[in-house]
Amino acid sequence: MTATATLVFLAVVGARFLVPLLIFKYPLPAILAALVLDAVDQTVFQSFGFDPPGYQGYDKAMDVYYLAIAYLSTLRNWSSLPAVRVARFLYFYRLIGVVAFELLDSRALLLIFPNTFEYFFIAYEVVRLFWNPARVSMRSWVWTAGIIWVFVKLPQEWWIHIAQRDFTETVAEVPWFGPVVVAGLVGLVLVWWFVIRPRQPARDWSWHVAADPLPTSALTVAARDRWVAEHGKLWSTGTLEKVVLVGLLWVIYAQVLPGVQTTSGRLFLGTTAFVLVNCAVALWVARAGHGVQPILGAFGARVLLNAGLVLVAYWLLARGRGDLEWNDALFFVLLLSLLTLLDDRYRPIYELRFFPAAPKEQPVAA
Repeated sequence: MTATATLVFLAVVGARFLVPLLIFKYPLPAILAALVLDAVDQTVFQSFGFDPPGYQGYDKAMDVYYLAIAYLSTLRNWSSLPAVRVARFLYFYRLIGVVAFELLDSRALLLIFPNTFEYFFIAYEVVRLFWNPARVSMRSWVWTAGIIWVFVKLPQEWWIHIAQRDFTETVAEVPWFGPVVVAGLVGLVLVWWFVIRPRQPARDWSWHVAADPLPTSALTVAARDRWVAEHGKLWSTGTLEKVVLVGLLWVIYAQVLPGVQTTSGRLFLGTTAFVLVNCAVALWVARAGHGVQPILGAFGARVLLNAGLVLVAYWLLARGRGDLEWNDALFFVLLLSLLTLLDDRYRPIYELRFFPAAPKEQPVAA
C-alpha cells in the first residue's frame, strides 16, 4: 500500500471503532453513521487502489463489534423490557451465525443467521423519536422483528452473500433496476403517508435523538455500585452473557488477526478466564466502594488490569517458548477492557430500571 492508502485504511478502520461509541448518547444518528461506514468502506479502499484480503471476515468482525456496542446501549437506554429481550435474542443469534461463518466459511450461514438486530434497533429508535416504547407490547415487537427478518434482511442477505451483487454495478448493468428501486421507495413513502400515518397514535413528545435520561436510582456509578454490592453475583446470567459476548467476539477477531495461532475452543476458554477475573475484580471494587466515575479513568484502570493478566498468563504458559504477539495482545486487552467495562457500567442500569430490589422490611415496634 502507498502511504496515502495506509492513512485512509487506518482512518476508516479507526472510524469503524470509534463512531459506534456515540450510540450510547445519540443512538439513531450514530448507528446510521456506522451503517454508512459499513456500506462504503470497501469502496473507499478500492478507490485508493487497495482491496483488503479477507474483506468478508474483516467486515463481519467490524459488524459484530459495533452491534455489540449497540446491544450494550440497549441495557443503558431502552425503557421497554420486551424490546430488550427481543434485541438480546436477535443479537446473539447473529453473533453465533458469524462465528459459524468464520469457522466454516459458508456464505449460506449469513442467510440463515441474518442481521435482523441492526434494523430492529433502528426501528426501536425511530419509534422513540415520537412515542414511548414502553407502551408497545411484546407481541408488537416480535411482529416488528419478524417483518424485518422476512421482508428486509433475508432479501438483503441473499443479495449480498448468495447472489454477491453490488448495487451500483447492478444499476449500471440493468437499465430498469434503478427506476424500479426508486419507484418502490416512492411507493413505500406513499403507503406510509396515506395508510399508516393517519392511524398512528398521538405523539408522546417532540422528537429528539439524544438518549433518554437515566433512572434517578442509577445516575451515578456510586449508586450502581451500591446495587452491585448488595445484589451482584459472580455466577449469574449476566456473567454468562458477558462470557459469551466477549468470547465469541474474540473467536471472530482471531480469524482475522494474522498472529493468532490456536484453536477456537482454546481461545474461548482463555477469554472466559479473563472475563471471569474482570467480573470478580469489578464485584470487589463495587463492594469496597472504589468505583471510578470518569469512564476514561475506569477504562485506563481496566486496561492496566488486563495487560497485567496477559503478561502473567504469558509467563505462566509460554515460559519463553515463543514470542508474544504484542499487536494482537494489545488489541485483545483493549477489546476486553472496553466491552467488560461497558457491560459492568450499564447492566446495573438495566437491572435497576426493570428489576428494582424490594425495600427491606422494617422491624415492627412491640
